[in-house]
Amino acid sequence: MRIPSSTRVGIVGGGPAGLLLARLLRGAGIDCVVLESRDRTYVEQRQRAGILEQATVDVLRSCGAAGRLDQEGMAHDGIELRWDRRTHRIDFPGLTGGRRVRVYAQTEVVKDLIALNLADGIPVAFGAQVLAVEGADTERPVVRYGLDGGEQTLTCDYVVGCDGFHGVTGRSVPESVRTTYERVYPYSWLGVLAEAPPSCDELIYAHSPRGFALHSMRSATVSRLYLQVPNGTDPADWSDERIWDELDARFAVEGDWKLRRGPITQKAVLPMRSSVTEPMRYGAVFLAGDAAHIVPPTGAKGLNLAVADVTVLAAALTERYAHGSARLLDAYSDSCLRRVWRAEHFSYFMTSTLHTDPDQSDFETRLQISQLDRIATSPHASAELAENYVGPPIG
Repeated sequence: MRIPSSTRVGIVGGGPAGLLLARLLRGAGIDCVVLESRDRTYVEQRQRAGILEQATVDVLRSCGAAGRLDQEGMAHDGIELRWDRRTHRIDFPGLTGGRRVRVYAQTEVVKDLIALNLADGIPVAFGAQVLAVEGADTERPVVRYGLDGGEQTLTCDYVVGCDGFHGVTGRSVPESVRTTYERVYPYSWLGVLAEAPPSCDELIYAHSPRGFALHSMRSATVSRLYLQVPNGTDPADWSDERIWDELDARFAVEGDWKLRRGPITQKAVLPMRSSVTEPMRYGAVFLAGDAAHIVPPTGAKGLNLAVADVTVLAAALTERYAHGSARLLDAYSDSCLRRVWRAEHFSYFMTSTLHTDPDQSDFETRLQISQLDRIATSPHASAELAENYVGPPIG
């Protein structure tokens, strides 16, 4: 596919945020180009989140990207909390006026968007290594990138950074005008994929003296499971048997519930951090998704925040080109940050309530148990958790 040398919107990063933004812009008749540093195979196999909020599903449907999602995605009406060998279910529809979430892997969302964008003729350059974004504070910024052994340029009206926390686009914003707020957690997740039917109908979040555990799923035959582990853990130190035994211990409850085991096909350690960069705009450069904010995965917010960012931005760019108004573009950063900070707080709450800090005292553990007891006995506390988990409408 030929990549033009100029466009209205240059999108750096071909993950779900960049790909969805491209589709939304094409639907509004706005030309764009997507530059992705990795090859297509890598992008389509990158394991990430799998929980889609109702608003995310609605956006994908509205742009014609939910065909497989509606067929294969699993609707979930709640989650289960476990602690102290007890269990409590959070009923999403009953507590939120009918809203729910869907389990559909980010890898599948990416595959769907790539196929649709390429079929529609949207220029998506894989293996395009962005070197710099120049002229962020001018009317026509330029993206310099390497492709097929040579250096090329893309001149744009606007550049959108969807290239993650370590991406090039964020560095085009001078340090003097941006502030990054950050928290690094003293533990990580060991995540595994297993060829085993899920042992539950809905996600299980478990608090245990041994550490946190999460049971999720990718399909009716594949389970996705996580264990809290110390920072710096080597996945190779965890045999399959050790992983299953530890999961059994952390999920333990009264009764005859049993964890289904199977071959583990993937293991990886995920660091836990929170980060927000403000503002999310500088001149003609906009940041979206992980380029602007990171959340720990406990609250299932990362992908959903990225979708919200680019949905808001697509509407702002549409107003700019259709009516000549920059009102929504000027409000982009503030509009997104209100949602971001709410999600950061919820993710922090879920993380700090369910995980065991290595230096945690017995007093702090009792506070965690008290909080979980309150969620189980207070409809108001349960409703607040449910409202935050399913997420607000976008806009």
